[in-house]
Amino acid sequence: MIDEKQISEIVKKVITDMGADQAPKRKQVGVFESMDDAIEACNKAYELFRHYNKEQRENIIKEIRRLTHEEAEIMAKLAVEDTKMGNVYHKILKHHLVADKTPGTEDLTTKALSGDRGLTLIEMAPYGIIGAITPSTNPSCTVICNSIGMLAAGNGVVFNPHPHAKRISAYAVDLVNRAVLAAGGPENIVVTVENPTMDTSNTMVNHPSVRMLVATGGPGVVKMLLSSGKKAIGAGAGNPPVVVDNTADVPKAAKDIIDGCTFDNNLPCIAEKECFVVNEVADELISGMQKNGAYLLNKEQTKQLEEVVLVDMPPKNPGGKAKKVINKDWVGRDAKKILAQIGINVGDDIRCIICETEFSHSFVQTELMMPILAIVRCSTFEEAMEMAVKAEHGNRHTAHLHSKNVDHMTAYAKAVCTTIFVKNAPSYSGIGFNSEGHTTFTIAGPTGEGITSASSFTRQRRCVLVDSLSII
Repeated sequence: MIDEKQISEIVKKVITDMGADQAPKRKQVGVFESMDDAIEACNKAYELFRHYNKEQRENIIKEIRRLTHEEAEIMAKLAVEDTKMGNVYHKILKHHLVADKTPGTEDLTTKALSGDRGLTLIEMAPYGIIGAITPSTNPSCTVICNSIGMLAAGNGVVFNPHPHAKRISAYAVDLVNRAVLAAGGPENIVVTVENPTMDTSNTMVNHPSVRMLVATGGPGVVKMLLSSGKKAIGAGAGNPPVVVDNTADVPKAAKDIIDGCTFDNNLPCIAEKECFVVNEVADELISGMQKNGAYLLNKEQTKQLEEVVLVDMPPKNPGGKAKKVINKDWVGRDAKKILAQIGINVGDDIRCIICETEFSHSFVQTELMMPILAIVRCSTFEEAMEMAVKAEHGNRHTAHLHSKNVDHMTAYAKAVCTTIFVKNAPSYSGIGFNSEGHTTFTIAGPTGEGITSASSFTRQRRCVLVDSLSII
């Protein structure tokens, strides 16, 4: 095990080696002072890259995968050091997941229609330059995952990362460019800026060379992109509920829920955020959670915790009520550190904080992105399902169920209507971790593309040849 001090020293050495803290600095490839310069450089690279065939693009992607595997530990440690969020070990796993299970050019298919009137081909073509906004929660994973998919589709990419993750995001952009150059590709086909801001974001969004926009983040940034007038893919917020009925394998459900809820300290947007359990098995579920690293709070302790991890946001209108929002200082932090703030000292085996609450409690209604799980007892499965649908707030992001009743699975899936629906497994199974299916860190619920991949970043083009090229 590596403690925080050791992690800090390792990351400082990494930063020094890549020239971030001393002169002369090693110029990171694809990282520019201004957004205009970044886009101009990407445009020049794209003039070459647009002529690359699938085989050439796939060779580039293979090199990105190789470097991501090779430098997964470096990026995981730098991400924690940069953002102060998450878990190094889990971030290492996420980088390997991205390298292994992000689709490349195999995701692009051609449809052919032939008949008496000739031949029509429908092909997936690139948009050109894509502008992408990436989060602080999964910074380098999102940059690399998006780069693989967007380059596979034949596009260039301009990133405007979250300011709190600018160093690790720049490192990831540099890694992608090093891979591109090693595979014989053009320099600066993927670019970013040293100091991302709202101004650099607006420049990117409104630049005429940027033909498509992709946002992975909160509702505000998604709304901005959708009002840009350009083709946009929005991966917005979620508040995934998990339901446990009386037919579930309760010991397994308890372990799966804690495993999913604590993965990278609950930063993934697919992670279990609140739990609705049928009263008949609630005591067994809570006991099982405690056996798997959960600390159960009483009502008074829950109230104290609320004062730490939530803050009042002033009302927008005079006379309005203040709204509880998350205290960003505690997003993605260890359960042990959060508990210490209310005078509870625990060992390293505690990885999750659980508490029983009412449906209306802020821990149920607010996406905390912390290893805190509110548990609500319900009389029936139908009541649990109804509460879960309401708590999901219509985000259509992710929902979870532990049950052996197929009718319950069907009813809940239809009622909640989410992009991802995980049954009898930890939440991370929804993005291909220890499960079937490819991965992504851009889950486009608001705009409907779902689990994005290379094909999501293409436009359809039709090529028609009439009254010829028929062999029958």
